[in-house]
Amino acid sequence: MARIAFLLLALFAEMERTFIAERAARARTCPRNLGRHIGRPIAHPEDKIEYARLLKAQGDSLGVSAAKTGIRKTSLHRYLTASDQPQGK
Repeated sequence: MARIAFLLLALFAEMERTFIAERAARARTCPRNLGRHIGRPIAHPEDKIEYARLLKAQGDSLGVSAAKTGIRKTSLHRYLTASDQPQGK
């Protein structure tokens, strides 16, 4: 009898864990479908990032773009490569 009780408790715990994972996945996808940004906020204004994209299109190096915009090269590289990726997912 104790074995059946233990198995039932294990079954309920597994079900609850599955439900929590499903709720968390849904909570992550809902704002993404509405077009909201998920995660840490962007630290630099969009106009500076657009200016860096323009400089990249004109052929300036990453270092020159970083000096002109005031954004570090690592952050600038992340912003510019993220904009090149398709937004389908």
